Amino acid sequence: MSTVKEAVEVAVPIRTAYNQWTQFAEFPKFMDGVEEVRQLDDTHNHWTTKVGGVRREFDTEIVDQLADEKIAWRTTGGDVKQMGMVRFQSVDNLHTRVELIMDIETSGPAEKAADLLGVMDRQVKGDMRRFKEYIEARGGESGSWRGRVTPG
Repeated sequence: MSTVKEAVEVAVPIRTAYNQWTQFAEFPKFMDGVEEVRQLDDTHNHWTTKVGGVRREFDTEIVDQLADEKIAWRTTGGDVKQMGMVRFQSVDNLHTRVELIMDIETSGPAEKAADLLGVMDRQVKGDMRRFKEYIEARGGESGSWRGRVTPG
């Protein structure tokens, strides 16, 4: 399993950054390789990705979520095994640090080679940079979900 970490500082308040991140259907607008995220209910999503010409579908479950602080998830089925967390930290009233940490289990020789070459790391860095550009260009969020999910 590989761990990928990346953080960016975005020029929006913490509430705006967090609210936008809860809009999973918007992920294809800034995550390279994500074709679709369908929210099935408050804690479950179905993902379709295409990376390096390989299409994958998988389901995720949010296992811990606290507004303006964190969202943690894990896969529950499909072609991908991963878990991760995104954390939000207020820098000041107009800036937020967004940190993404993911543990990804690669499968197959091509994915393992890509992982060794740092492809996933570069992809996550690019996705976070594009999130920064996306939210700053918008100036506000496209929606929000302020519910709480507790582990257990």
